[in-house]
Amino acid sequence: MESRSSSSSSRSVVMMCCVLMLMIAAAAHAGEQEAEECASPMSIEEACRGASETHHAVAYDHCVASLTADPRSSSSEARSLHGLAMLATRMAIDHATSTVCKMDDLAELEPEDSSSPSDARARFEHCLEQYGGAADLLRDALDNLKVRIYGTAMEQLSAALGAAESCEDAWKGDEGNIPIAAHDREYGRMAHIAIGFTHAAA
Repeated sequence: MESRSSSSSSRSVVMMCCVLMLMIAAAAHAGEQEAEECASPMSIEEACRGASETHHAVAYDHCVASLTADPRSSSSEARSLHGLAMLATRMAIDHATSTVCKMDDLAELEPEDSSSPSDARARFEHCLEQYGGAADLLRDALDNLKVRIYGTAMEQLSAALGAAESCEDAWKGDEGNIPIAAHDREYGRMAHIAIGFTHAAA
C-alpha cells in the first residue's frame, strides 16, 4: 500500500510540474504576442512613404505595389515597421535566390571551352558567386532583425547590395545585353526597401 501511495504521489508531482511548465510556456508566448501587438501599428503606405523620403533609392509607388502584391503582407506580423522590415528582407532573399537560379540556367547554356576571360559563362559564374554570398548575408540580416539587432542587420543588408553592383560591372561595355537585368534591378530595389524599413525601425 505504501509503495502504491508513493508511486501515485510521484506521478502527481510529475503531472504538476508538466502543467506548470506548460503554463509558463503559454505565458511567455502570450507575452511575445502582446509585445508584438503593442508595437506601433504602421501601414505599408506609411512605411513606404517614410522610406522613400529618407532613402532616394526607394520609390514609393514601387514599394507599395511590391509589398501589397506579396501574400505575406496580410499577416499580423506585417502590421508594424519591424514586421515590414522582416518581410522586405524575406522578399529580397526570394529575389536573390530566383536570380541565382536564373543565372545558373543561363550559364549551363554557355560553352565551357571559351578562352576569353570576359565570356558570358565567366560573367554568369561571377554573378552566381556574388548573389550566393548576398543571399547568405540577407539570411543573417533576417536572423538579426528577428532579435532586433538593427545595427548589424543594417550592415549586412548594405553589404548585400554589392551583389547587384558587382554583377552589373561584369557586363560593363555591354549593358544593353545583360540577360538578367530585370532580376538584378528588382533585387536592388527590394534590398533598398529593406534597408529603409530597418533604418526607420532601429
